[in-house]
Amino acid sequence: MKLLLAQLALCTAFLVGCSGKSEGTQAAADGAASAPRRAASAPAVPVTTVPARQQDFVVVLQAIGTAAPISSVDVKAQVTSVATRAHVKEGQFVRAGDLLFTLDSRSDEANVAKMRAQVAKDEAALADARRQLARSRELLAQNFVSQGAVDANQTTVESQVASVEGDRAALNAAQVALSYAKVTAPSSGRVGAVTVYPGTAVQANQTTLVTITRLDPIDVSFSLPQRYLGSLLAALKDSRAAVVARLPEGGAELTGRLQFVDSAIDAGSGTVKVKARFDNRASRLWPGAFVNVAMDSGTLKDAIVIPLGTIIQSVRGPIVYVVEQDRAVLRPVKVLESRGDDAAVTGVRNGELVVLDGRQNLRPDSPVFERSREGAVKPAAAASMGAGAKPSDAPRAGSLGRAPTR
Repeated sequence: MKLLLAQLALCTAFLVGCSGKSEGTQAAADGAASAPRRAASAPAVPVTTVPARQQDFVVVLQAIGTAAPISSVDVKAQVTSVATRAHVKEGQFVRAGDLLFTLDSRSDEANVAKMRAQVAKDEAALADARRQLARSRELLAQNFVSQGAVDANQTTVESQVASVEGDRAALNAAQVALSYAKVTAPSSGRVGAVTVYPGTAVQANQTTLVTITRLDPIDVSFSLPQRYLGSLLAALKDSRAAVVARLPEGGAELTGRLQFVDSAIDAGSGTVKVKARFDNRASRLWPGAFVNVAMDSGTLKDAIVIPLGTIIQSVRGPIVYVVEQDRAVLRPVKVLESRGDDAAVTGVRNGELVVLDGRQNLRPDSPVFERSREGAVKPAAAASMGAGAKPSDAPRAGSLGRAPTR
């Protein structure tokens, strides 16, 4: 009897377990079947799209440049002396050769006077030697002196000629030293800060009296990636290649010409240094000022152009979302060039709709519907609502296009 009861209990437990397993398996199957229905019923994401267009795309090289003077000269005295007078003021424009400073020249003036006296003395001795030579030649003709006496007088004359030439050279050297007392402008430009005043002692080739900076014309220096080197060298040969400099904060635009491309590429940054020259009569460009530089570098024919705002920078590179059959399709792209708000790319076909607004909410194959940028529903959205649809089934304000598929 006990054995029979135990067998009945075991059978009952087995039947209960099989029933529970069958119910669990059926629940799992029901869940798996409902997954596609949940994916299909996922809410559509409102987006705004723009069509990709095919057109010629002008490549504009842009960079931040720095204005630099063509020349900036530190004026220094060539003799050690004391300044006696300053003939310029700070900020004054001067021409090459204008007098800037006068130094104490009394010692040099005395040396010049001494050398002039020496020249006069040797010239008088030369004149006497020439007279003696002429007299000796007359006496030689009358056989009163020998040929040796005439030769001696000839030697004396030649020696005095050499002495006079040496004195004149020494006089020129003294006059050069005297000229150093007047410091003149080596080039035209604007005078900087004046640091020397009457009574200031100056050291030869050490003390900077003033700095003269040439402002017109002026150069703008900037750097560009090395991939544009070929275009830059071609533009350098073309005298019509223009460079535009835009002053910051809504300033004026200046047009110059490409002047210089460096002979080497910076290995650290992979850029090449470039200079453009601008007329600067109105002094709009100032040394050290930053400007925005733009330069045309050719045209991409029949390029695919999309707004720069449609491009997403991912870990695998730039991507965009293209709408195909109300679905967002991820598309990797390659940016060829960019200018302003547009970019020339590859990976997108002409006329395809690229997502602009709402791209941050998308995932690959997400359902989407289009909305207007003004927030009004397009007429197409209303037409897409079937007859007898409830008002609650329409998209919310700010949506555009088809209502989410349920």
